[in-house]
Amino acid sequence: MKNNKISQMMLASMLCAIGIIIPLFSPIKVVIEPASFTLASHVAIMIAMFLSPGITATVCIGTTIGFFFGGFPITVVARAASHLVFALIGSYALTKKPDLIQGKKFIAFTLVLSLIHAACEVIVVMPFFFSGADTSNFLYSIIVLVGVGTVVHSMVDFMIARAVYQVVPAKYKAQVPAYQQA
Repeated sequence: MKNNKISQMMLASMLCAIGIIIPLFSPIKVVIEPASFTLASHVAIMIAMFLSPGITATVCIGTTIGFFFGGFPITVVARAASHLVFALIGSYALTKKPDLIQGKKFIAFTLVLSLIHAACEVIVVMPFFFSGADTSNFLYSIIVLVGVGTVVHSMVDFMIARAVYQVVPAKYKAQVPAYQQA
C-alpha cells in the first residue's frame, strides 16, 4: 500500500513538472491578450484526469502554484486555478464511466469538458477585463478569444493527452488504483 501512495505521489509530481515546463518552453505559443494558447499546455492535467481525482487535484493546484511563483501574469494564474473545476468534473466522470475516453463518446466528453473549461476561464478573466478602461471589445476579447479559443485549444489538448496516455505501458497505469485500465 505504501508503494502505491509513493507511485501516485511520483506521478502527480511528474505531471506537475510537465504542466509547468510545457508553457515555459513550448515554441508553439499564440498570445492575443487576454487569451494565450500554448499547444499541449493542458496535457498533464488531462492525463491526471485519466488516473484519479486526487492526482488531478494535485496537478491542478501544483501547476497553479508553479505559474504564480514563475512570474506569469495574474490572469494566467487565475485561468490555471480555474482548471480545477473542469478537470475534477472530468476525473469524477471517468471514475463512473471509464469508457468515456473510447470512440465517439470521447468526442462528446471532450466537448462538454471543453465548454466547462472555457466557461470557467471566461468567468475568471472577466473581472480583469472590466477593470480596464476599454470594455468595447468584450464580445471579441472574452467570448471569442478566451471562450471559443479555449474550447478549440482544450479539445486539441484532450486528443494529445489521450494519445499519450494510450501508449503508457499498463504496468505504470496499474500503479494507480482507479479506472485507468478501461
